[in-house]
Amino acid sequence: MSTFKDIYQQSLADPDSFWGSAADELHWYKKWDKVVDNAAKPAPRWFIGGELNTCYNAVDRHVESGRADQTAIIYDSPITDQQRKISYSELQEQVAGFAGVLASHGAKKGDRVILYMPMIPEAAIAMLACARIGAIHSVVFGGFAAHELATRIDDAKPDIIVTASCGIEPGRVVEYKPLLDDAIDQASHKVSRVIIKARPQAEANMIDGRDFDWDAAMADSEPADCVSVSATDPLYILYTSGTTGQPKGVMRDNGGHAVAMHWTMKNIYNIDAGDVYWAASDVGWVVGHSYIVYGPLLKGCTTIMYEGKPVGTPDPGAFWRVINEHGVRVLFTAPTAFRAIKKEDPDGEYLAKYDLSCMESLFLAGERCDPDTLFWARDKLQKPVVDHWWQTETGWAIAANPLGIEAMEVKPGSPTVAMPGYDVQVLSEEGEQMADGEMGNIVIKLPMPPSCLPSLWGNDQRFIDAYLSKYDGYYLTGDAGYKDADGYLWIMSRTDDVINVAGHRLSTGQMEEVLSGHADVAECAVIGVADDLKGQMPLGLIVLKAGVDRDEADIVKELVKRVRDQIGPVAAFKMAKVVKRLPKTRSGKILRGTMVSIADGKEWKMPATIDDPVILDEITEALQALGYAK
Repeated sequence: MSTFKDIYQQSLADPDSFWGSAADELHWYKKWDKVVDNAAKPAPRWFIGGELNTCYNAVDRHVESGRADQTAIIYDSPITDQQRKISYSELQEQVAGFAGVLASHGAKKGDRVILYMPMIPEAAIAMLACARIGAIHSVVFGGFAAHELATRIDDAKPDIIVTASCGIEPGRVVEYKPLLDDAIDQASHKVSRVIIKARPQAEANMIDGRDFDWDAAMADSEPADCVSVSATDPLYILYTSGTTGQPKGVMRDNGGHAVAMHWTMKNIYNIDAGDVYWAASDVGWVVGHSYIVYGPLLKGCTTIMYEGKPVGTPDPGAFWRVINEHGVRVLFTAPTAFRAIKKEDPDGEYLAKYDLSCMESLFLAGERCDPDTLFWARDKLQKPVVDHWWQTETGWAIAANPLGIEAMEVKPGSPTVAMPGYDVQVLSEEGEQMADGEMGNIVIKLPMPPSCLPSLWGNDQRFIDAYLSKYDGYYLTGDAGYKDADGYLWIMSRTDDVINVAGHRLSTGQMEEVLSGHADVAECAVIGVADDLKGQMPLGLIVLKAGVDRDEADIVKELVKRVRDQIGPVAAFKMAKVVKRLPKTRSGKILRGTMVSIADGKEWKMPATIDDPVILDEITEALQALGYAK
């Protein structure tokens, strides 16, 4: 059996053979003429000349091969106290039905359809229905602010929007229709059709001639068959917030995406057809696209759509209940979810109530996983815990521990090694290779493997400027870190989070790692604030574990000493403040940039993806207590 090292080297030396073999496991209407076209602009393209259908590969193929009665989707909603199980044959019927609804409203190959949906099965059904007829879906997180939704309408220019009457958060119902109507009014591009899934928790006011009821439309639908699309045709657009305020539409193609998603399920996650796989995320994020919908279904797995939180729905045992009840083999979630559980249940008392013998491993991604969180999860679960690193732009892991090929040594704080197809290098500002252990800009040599973005929707030049222009022949990840002598990657922070203290480039991620190791700390964030003398100074914001009742000044002294002892006086870490919680996006990313702007007294805009805007008032008060945010 080949070692991971052999497989990795083959992927770089002979990508045609490597990815061609992976593609052979899927159904193609027409085989490709060329596996990779390195001359394509603005970036190399995969499976040129090939034709397939992603929905056929994710649904119909399994019905035809004997999985018709297997559960495809488990919907588990502690918020509404509901569960549903949808078999592959039922999924095929519903997807074909909704594809017929879209077609009856004029949707066809290449058209864009915006999906503004909560975590209900209809969100996945709508995504697959778009793929079935070759329409390009763009999922916008349900409940997103009207202005942000309007900018996406103007960029994608859809004729149809699919939504629900509401989303449901703990303790509140978020009505989508008023937000959607406001966004449509604001947008220059006018949407002619809106299809609404009614939920009993809120009623949507329908506009005659424009708005249509999902259930009524499905009752009259003529099912639509899968259409053949080119491998290089777009499957979806997923918007990320751009630094200019104009969102970036990350584009994903059909062929490369399907091949990579299918390959990762076994080789990274060690998941086989028939297994239950749970990505505790949201369809509005890339994790939801890759590992709630497409990856598990392409592999023939059972996937879970969970409408709830890691704590509070109803308690810190929520995840353990789902794993136990549904026989989950692999859980994939964000480190922030485990920090929330650890904060509320540091001794794992809720975990002890459930039998997790079905579970084989835990994968974490989305934010850097501090070693303390990894140790806690590993100790409590007694399972392998894998930190892996990837981006919206790549669609799957750049670095991971490939459990399906060869379980490698875990180095806490590192997402392990580069995955097949990713030639990851660390360069200086001038483009020189950095020595082992020296921090620099992390880049990927072109071509990137299948599923990575070939461009931004409708804006090749912005794609070139943002990702390809800094180093010729390389994709700029925007992350800073280093490689060690064993080839392990250490992702220390976003390039923006590397601070300059009196000429020393320091990683806020490294400081956070040290602070997280303190016995009383549940989670933390370190930001660089402006300083007249040294340019920038690090400032720590600390959330304590539940039940900690000590003098804040004593804890801060201990934290300052930890950083001094483990990083050195050069870090100049002297300021920390205990806060109740940290501001985050709904996917769990800490809003460090926003906190820096508040601290430095600069103008800032309320992030559209923020989980709870009230937190920023609390953070402002904490920063003011330290003499900032003036």
